[in-house]
Amino acid sequence: MQLIGFSATGWESWDVARQPLIRDRMPVLIDDDLRLEDAPGVPRPTVFVNRWLRELPLNGAPATRTWQNSANCLRDWLTFLQVRGVSPLGDGRDLRAALGMYAEYRLAGELKDRWDPTTWNLNMGILSGFYSWAREEGIASAVPFSYRTGRRMAEGVLVEVERNLAKLRTPRPHTTIKYLERDFAELFVRGLEGLGPDGEPDPRYRGREGARNAAMGRLVLSSGLRRQEFTHLTIYEVPPLPSRPRTLPVLFPLSHAITKGQKARTSWLSYEALAGVHQYIELDRAASAEGFTWRPPSKLGEPLVVEEPNWEGAFLNGERRSWRKLRPAERLRLVAPDGSSPLLGLQSSGKPFVDWATVFRRTSARMRERFEPRFPTVAPHRLRHSMAMATLEWLVTGYYQRAAALSADTGDDAAMALYLTRNDPMLILRDLLGHQSVLSTELYINPRELHQAGEKPQVAWSPQETEGLCSLYELAA
Repeated sequence: MQLIGFSATGWESWDVARQPLIRDRMPVLIDDDLRLEDAPGVPRPTVFVNRWLRELPLNGAPATRTWQNSANCLRDWLTFLQVRGVSPLGDGRDLRAALGMYAEYRLAGELKDRWDPTTWNLNMGILSGFYSWAREEGIASAVPFSYRTGRRMAEGVLVEVERNLAKLRTPRPHTTIKYLERDFAELFVRGLEGLGPDGEPDPRYRGREGARNAAMGRLVLSSGLRRQEFTHLTIYEVPPLPSRPRTLPVLFPLSHAITKGQKARTSWLSYEALAGVHQYIELDRAASAEGFTWRPPSKLGEPLVVEEPNWEGAFLNGERRSWRKLRPAERLRLVAPDGSSPLLGLQSSGKPFVDWATVFRRTSARMRERFEPRFPTVAPHRLRHSMAMATLEWLVTGYYQRAAALSADTGDDAAMALYLTRNDPMLILRDLLGHQSVLSTELYINPRELHQAGEKPQVAWSPQETEGLCSLYELAA
């Protein structure tokens, strides 16, 4: 079975009446014999799978990576069934027996075919979504899964949910630490800057971009941006620095073209983190850009020459364009008026820097080897989790609310003051992280950790909410 990426290029020569109503880059499954039907009017299962894949972006899964993962999952499952002569839309008993064999194949089979529990659960979730759709569409009369009904809290309401019993138990969230405590977060930022725990230069540090790395680390720890979001951020989209230091965070609008699922949102970041970014732009970044001319590789496409840029957009090759419409690949093609790349992070040669995962991993290893044996390996997403935990702690202990009330009394930032004092902390954090549901936000944090942080939260969880959260963690496990 073949998996290809659809492209409509050259459709005029395909002997069709109109351009196919299929989005570019959609993954498409095709049987090896290239046939779509076994007999006239009898479509093969791949036809229905492709229908489901085509509708994914309109059914709450717009991310390209989700599309690809779903196609890979269905390809592997259909191939497994095909070899064993089982129809993926056939008898329920055969499907359940095949699922049992698939579990043995993926969890206890040859090493090259074996999955860990997390990968297995991800694939079972995808298959469950496909079979639920097929049953609703009348395509499948049986599914290979069994479900158990449970309850969880959704937007303050206790609702019934189904748990797929094919999924494996995994460590509970409160036993898996996904974030950095404040002392480790500060140690990590100092490591990025080439400093030791005492703030003095580390004589063994051999990096040359300490100011850049530290500025970006503080930015992510304060704003919770995803890797794609901060990697492809331009200097023109960085919020202006307020005229004087402030306690309330600074609002940080993000372009929908670089966010996950292309959902525009507004995050925030602290005055201190924003000041560090501006200092990097004005000093170290300016030194990296000086004297260099950036020309994107030909495989990325022709350069997009920037003229008359401001916070909203610029003229790109003579046409006015908004930053919020530029996708990551297009941002890598930008050439600023001074000839450098306008992306925030630059190499010493003036080229855009994108390999933040390696910088964070190497800094983690150096901190662990030199100063703190317990220091974890830090990936960009761990900094996002760290921001979520730190922000929620400030919210539930009333820190931001008190600052907001003071700002409201003095007439500054009245809109943010009202927002902070009138909304639930979990809803505020949900908006900052860009989650569609507060349930996703709850999986980022653990209320037990907040109670152990040293201060008693002023926003208490009700018995119903506690029961709902416990149900949520049971289901997640």
